[in-house]
Amino acid sequence: MTTSVPPSQFHVVTRVYSSLDNDNLWYDPSLMDHMLYRINECNHMPDDISLMDFVVDGEKLGRVTPNVARRLCNTSPVFQLTNDSTDETLTLGKSAGNTPESRTQAVASVMEELRDSGYITGWRDELYPVSMNFDKVSTPVFLIERAAASLLGVMEYGVHINGLVMSNDDDNKEEVKMWMARRSKSKSKFPGFLDHIVAGGQPAGLSLMDNVIKECEEEAGIPEALTKCGIQPTGVISYENYGGKLKDKGEGVMSRVVLFCFDLMLPKDFIPTANDGEVESFFTWSLEDIAQSMHPDYHDPIKPNCYPVIIDYLLRSGAISPDSPKYLEIVRRLRSGPCI
Repeated sequence: MTTSVPPSQFHVVTRVYSSLDNDNLWYDPSLMDHMLYRINECNHMPDDISLMDFVVDGEKLGRVTPNVARRLCNTSPVFQLTNDSTDETLTLGKSAGNTPESRTQAVASVMEELRDSGYITGWRDELYPVSMNFDKVSTPVFLIERAAASLLGVMEYGVHINGLVMSNDDDNKEEVKMWMARRSKSKSKFPGFLDHIVAGGQPAGLSLMDNVIKECEEEAGIPEALTKCGIQPTGVISYENYGGKLKDKGEGVMSRVVLFCFDLMLPKDFIPTANDGEVESFFTWSLEDIAQSMHPDYHDPIKPNCYPVIIDYLLRSGAISPDSPKYLEIVRRLRSGPCI
């Protein structure tokens, strides 16, 4: 299929909606509440949760519950509990060594044992860098299997792409639509859910843009040249979530996530193709379709951590007027987790 390459600089023209406008097609007094509901899905932190720091070489790398810390220590001497003048912390023992390579191997041995026992599920064979902040991911303290990252509550980074295309509406006026993906039913997490056209974790050894190019080609068959011409970095969202329904009481895991957001304008004649078995199909949604999906009871929702990225786009593009109620609350909540 021949595809035209969009200009490297683009301006998406969107209609400005305000939830204060009763004549607007999008008017819904509860729309902003629905957006907050979707943002809060990714930001569940019980008031009674107890957490301790995971510290290595004086750097706070993660957050774990005391029960998880004890399970790790009981599994292997690679992990140890220490007491300072104020708080108990989890750290790596001497058997883990003091190099990134030895620590990576030592931690992997523990996580593989927990995987084999069924405690860690959804193994990906993908390594994440563990560091105090994003500026240090190129020199990580160690690397950890993606499925085990939340067990230590370390910072996780990823890229999410809003795939955009201009389309003609019923009145032959141009409107922006967003490409959506249907996740494979074989996925370990959120099988069959709707998803971004492209999204992925940020692995060790790749720059953000190199990862975007790789994921675009692998997940949607988007050629590198097309990605480079149409991509625009637009900022970040962050969230912090405590979960783990299948774990014993007090053994929940901490997801502390920063997602780097990108807009990718695609040509009208380009059709994404599923290449890696993770996606069943692609289709486009109007902004009205997306707004309807924000409802808590919507029958076919998008994967939870995609909603904050999409809501961020709706605000940036002007699809949601800043006059709308709770606008600033939504802006603030889009970065509820640590941006470090």
